[in-house]
Amino acid sequence: MQNYEREHLAKLRPYLSECMVLLKSNGAFPLAGAGEIALYGSGARHTVKGGTGSGEVNSRSFVTVEQGLKGAGFTVTTSEWMDAYDGVLRDAHAEFIRLIKKRARERHTLAVMDGMGAVMPEPEYDLPLSGIRDTAVYVLSRISGEGNDREFQKGDILLSESEKRDILFLQRNCSKFLLVLNVGGPVDLEPVLEVDNILILSQLGSETGAALADLILGKTFPSGKLATTWAASGDYPDIGEFGDINETRYKEGIYVGYRYFDSAEVPVLFPFGFGLGYTSFELYQAECELEQADTVSVSVRVRNTGCYPGKETVQLYVSVPEGKLDQPYQCLAAFEKTRTMEPGAEEEIRLRFSLHDVASFDAELAEWIMEAGDYVLRIGTNSRETTVVGTVRLTDSVKVCRVRSSFGIPDFSDWKPENRRTEVPEETVPCLIIEPGRIPVSEVSYNRDKPDCAPAKCLSDEELAYLSVGAFDPRAGVLNVIGNAGRSVAGAAGETSRMLKYQGIPSLVMADGPAGLRLAKDYVKGKDGARALGGSFPESMLELLPSPARFLLRLMGKRPGKKEQILHQYCTAIPIGTAVAQSWNLEFATLCGDIVGEEMERFGVHLWLAPALNIHRNIRCGRNFEYFSEDPLVSGLFAAALTNGVQAHPGCGTTVKHFAANNQETNRYNSNSQVSERAMREIYLRGFEICVKRSHPYALMTSYNLINGTHSSERRDLIEDILRSEFGFRGIVMTDWVINGGTINRASLHPAPEAWKTAAAGSNLFMPGSRRDWKNIVSALRGGELSREQLETNVADLIRVINELVK
Repeated sequence: MQNYEREHLAKLRPYLSECMVLLKSNGAFPLAGAGEIALYGSGARHTVKGGTGSGEVNSRSFVTVEQGLKGAGFTVTTSEWMDAYDGVLRDAHAEFIRLIKKRARERHTLAVMDGMGAVMPEPEYDLPLSGIRDTAVYVLSRISGEGNDREFQKGDILLSESEKRDILFLQRNCSKFLLVLNVGGPVDLEPVLEVDNILILSQLGSETGAALADLILGKTFPSGKLATTWAASGDYPDIGEFGDINETRYKEGIYVGYRYFDSAEVPVLFPFGFGLGYTSFELYQAECELEQADTVSVSVRVRNTGCYPGKETVQLYVSVPEGKLDQPYQCLAAFEKTRTMEPGAEEEIRLRFSLHDVASFDAELAEWIMEAGDYVLRIGTNSRETTVVGTVRLTDSVKVCRVRSSFGIPDFSDWKPENRRTEVPEETVPCLIIEPGRIPVSEVSYNRDKPDCAPAKCLSDEELAYLSVGAFDPRAGVLNVIGNAGRSVAGAAGETSRMLKYQGIPSLVMADGPAGLRLAKDYVKGKDGARALGGSFPESMLELLPSPARFLLRLMGKRPGKKEQILHQYCTAIPIGTAVAQSWNLEFATLCGDIVGEEMERFGVHLWLAPALNIHRNIRCGRNFEYFSEDPLVSGLFAAALTNGVQAHPGCGTTVKHFAANNQETNRYNSNSQVSERAMREIYLRGFEICVKRSHPYALMTSYNLINGTHSSERRDLIEDILRSEFGFRGIVMTDWVINGGTINRASLHPAPEAWKTAAAGSNLFMPGSRRDWKNIVSALRGGELSREQLETNVADLIRVINELVK
C-alpha cells in the first residue's frame, strides 16, 4: 500500500462513526474490551462497502465486519455458521443469475443490461446458531445499484423470515446484542423493534469493518442522524407513481419525505434527522434575532448530560404560513453540528438562514413569493422533536423574484393534505417583526453573457461536431455501456474529443464513481493510450455477459504485450452519499472531496462524475445510496462541500448530477417524469441551485429521463433559463451516457435523446459519443435544424473549461 492510500484511510477513519446512526440503545454498548463475540448475518463476512455499477470503486483493500472485529482483538466464535451461510449464498446467487439470463432471453434483451443493478433478495436459510455467546452481533446487509429498483419483498426492503427469526432469538437470549444494518437505504424494522440496540452502519467504503470495531469498543462514538425518514412498509405514501416504464406522475407534489409524514401526521419508525449517541444532550436558552437584510439567526446552548463524549446536531425548521399556497408543516432551514463535547461540557450553536430561502413558488404567476403571516421557528434534534423558539412576522406579502414558466403542466393536480397539521405558538414566544421592504427582491436576466466564441469560429462544422460529442472509438463496443470509454486513463468513464489536439485543444478525462474514483486497478500503456487489464468492467456485471464477450474481455484485458509493463492504480473508497449526509458534517464532506481531488491529480482525471444529489423521493429507487437525502437543503449543501473539496485541487472539477427528476431506475433511459413546476423548483431543483451558487462546479450532467414529455438534456428552459440564467451556472453541461441501441426499451412509448437536440438546448457534450452522434450533429447543422451560432457558443464554453482544467 502506498503512502497516499494510508494517509487517505487515516484521514477518513476518525469521521466514519459520524456516518453511523444509532437508532436504539439500552447502554450495553460500547463494550469494555475485546473478547468472545458471536457474529451472524449476511453482512458479517460479505460486508457491503458501497453500491453496484458506477458505485463500485477498485480500492486496494476492504475490511469486512469479520476482519474488523478480529483485527480489534475479538475472538469470533461463529466461523462454522458463516461457512455454512457461504454455501447458502453461493447456491442462491447461481440461481439468481440463471433467472436473470432466462428473463433477458424472454425479453429479447442483453442480460448485462437487464441485470444491471438487480438486487438478489437475501435467501431464506435454516442454519443452527452455533457458537452463540452472551455478546452477539447480527449484520443485516442489503445492496442496490443503477439499472434496477428495490422492492417491498422479503430479503430486500422487508426482512426475510430467517432474518427475523434469528434476530429475535439473539435479542431474547444474549445479554448484549447489537443489530447492525449494513445498508444503503431503509429496511422495514417493524418486526424486530423489540431489539434494544440497533445501529445503521451504512456502507462506509474501505474501512467499514474497522470503523464498526472502533465504535463497539468505544474508541469512537456514533453521532450520525438520518437524512431520510424510516417508516414501516405500510406507512410509506402511495400517492405518487413509481416504477412504470412510460409515465411516472409525481402526484405528491412538494410533500416528499418528512414533509409528507409530518404534515399528514403519519407514524414513522425513526424520523428525519433522528440519531442517538452513547451520551445524551440538552438544548436550552434559545434566542432569535434578525440580522442584516432578511437573515434570521437563532442561537441555542447545548449541554452534554450523559457519561460519554459525543456530538449533537441542532436542526432549525420553519413553518411557513399558508395563504394562496398550501405549505408543509415544516421545512429544514439550517443545521449545525457541535464539536466533540465531553460529559458536562456546553457549547453555543448559532444557526442562520435567509427568509429568501424559504420562499414558495407560485406556478400560476411564475413568481417566488413570501406570503404575509407568521414564520414559526422550531429547534430540535429531529423533525418529530422540535420546540417553537420564536416567530418572524411578515406584515405583507412579497414577490421575491419573477421567472419564466417552464416544464408545462402535467396531467394531474398536486396532492395536498386535507387537514394540515398546525400549531399556534404561545403568546410568550418572541415575535420578530419584518417589513416587506426588508426582503431583497431579485431580477433575472435571460440574456446571459456569451462566451468568447473566437476559438470556435475558426473551426469547421465537422470540427465543432467532434467537440460536441465524447471521444468515440468504434472499437469500444459494449465497454461504453458501463462507462469505460476513456483511453488516456485506464478505466475512465470517458473523455472529450481528441480529434483537435493538433489545434491545441486537449481532451478532458472523466472518471465515474460517486463513492470514490472508479478506475482500472491494473493496466498497460501503449501507443493507443491506456488499456485496462481487467477490473474496469464492474465485477457485479461480468457473469451476466455472454460467453463470447467474457472470452473477448479476457483476451483484450488480461494479456499485456511482451514489452508492456503492468501498472497499477488504486483509489480510496469513501462512504456512499447517504452515509456522508448522515454525518451532518460539512467539514467531513469537504475532506472526502479533498481525498478524491488528490487522487484525480495523481491519476490525471479532470472531471469526477459526481456528486449525485437527486432526492430520495421513494425508498425503492435503486440509486438512492448514491444520493444524499430526501431534503433539498441537505442535498445541496453536501454536494457543494464535496465540490469545494475536489475543486481546491488545480485542474480538478466535479460533475453534479443527474439534472433532474432522476428518481427511479426502471426504464431510466426513456421514462417520463411528470412533475408540477412548483415541485420541480422547490424540491428537485433546489439542491442543484444551492450547490451551483455555493461551489460553482465545473460541470453538470443531465438525467436520462424525460420531464413532462421532453428529455431533460433537450430542455432549453432547464439548461439555459433555469441553470445558466437563474442559477448562474458557468460550467459545461453533458448528457449521461447515451448508448446507441442500449437506451431503448422496446415497450417504451418515448424515444431516446438526439445529439443535435441536446446541442440546440445548450448542452455542451453528448456522452460518451459515437460516430452516429457526430453525424447527427453535422446533418442538423447542414439541414438548418441546429444553428452554427448555438454550436459555436457550446464549443466556446467547453474550450474555456478545458483551458482552465488542463494545465
